[in-house]
Amino acid sequence: MKKLINDPENVVRDALQGVALAHPDLATVHIDPHYVVRSDAPVQGKVALVSGGGSGHEPMHGGFVGMGMLDAACPGEVFTSPTPDQMEAATKAVDGGAGVIHIVKNYTGDVMNFEMAAELCRAEGIEVESVLVDDDVAVQDSLYTAGRRGVGVTVLMEKIAGAAAEQGRPLADVAGIARKVNEVGRSMGMALTSCTVPAAGKPTFDLGDDEMEIGIGIHGEPGRERMALTPVHDIVEKMAGAVADDLPFSSGDRVLAFVNGMGGTPLIELYIVFNELVGFLKGRGIEVSRNLIGSYITSLEMQGCSISLVKLDDELTQLWDAPVKTPGLRWGI
Repeated sequence: MKKLINDPENVVRDALQGVALAHPDLATVHIDPHYVVRSDAPVQGKVALVSGGGSGHEPMHGGFVGMGMLDAACPGEVFTSPTPDQMEAATKAVDGGAGVIHIVKNYTGDVMNFEMAAELCRAEGIEVESVLVDDDVAVQDSLYTAGRRGVGVTVLMEKIAGAAAEQGRPLADVAGIARKVNEVGRSMGMALTSCTVPAAGKPTFDLGDDEMEIGIGIHGEPGRERMALTPVHDIVEKMAGAVADDLPFSSGDRVLAFVNGMGGTPLIELYIVFNELVGFLKGRGIEVSRNLIGSYITSLEMQGCSISLVKLDDELTQLWDAPVKTPGLRWGI
């Protein structure tokens, strides 16, 4: 294992200390329990958004804390759910009196711990809504889930719902926007290589030099199919076809297309994927009216990508275009 780390047991703590030093104008980092809040938290009268999950998927979630996106993020150990005390502390820290939304990826540990935290906060008078993300079309059940996994649409939901909260909309409206994004969003990922969890010191799974895995999860969970490596055109056709058929997306739809790198994929390859994706969707009469290309929800150093599509209407488009200022995503400022 070759990694730029000190002690494998302190990877998350060391990284959080780096975040605190790099972005003091945007975020405040708390240690024991670990959580990150926007620097001006709590914002009085604004619905607060809290998300979290295992570390190793950076910049998600801590990199999306700031104006127009998340109010707080709870980082667990690498590929391990954060604890209820982290989530409870983060929720209390950002509660501005208008309620708090927990954005929860559909992994068993995340769901259970966020629900425990929500119950504790409700008992203290904080109104909490939970929104589940389960956009992965690859498999129905996985090693970490009952039902579909929450993957790339999580980032898009955090941005769109964050914009709605920034406008001062009430709790029910912001939660409704978040759920709408999940309802009209679908994703699928693939891997060319495994990744190595620092504490484990060895690859999560074995993949031959001439193999790829279609439908992989963000923790290295098995996908739909292991097969021989093929040109990008064929990979995109297989993945985008599964995504587009699931909702389904239809001729005349406008979409936000998100091509995401898994951590070890160079940007030049992601643009090749996007080029093929636009061509595929154009062939189905689907217009890509907004896009996001880059590594935003990763799996350590895994080589691969994921494709996410969200069906847009005027409201979702306006919220996507709204200003955002976080360490990992910013425009309009």
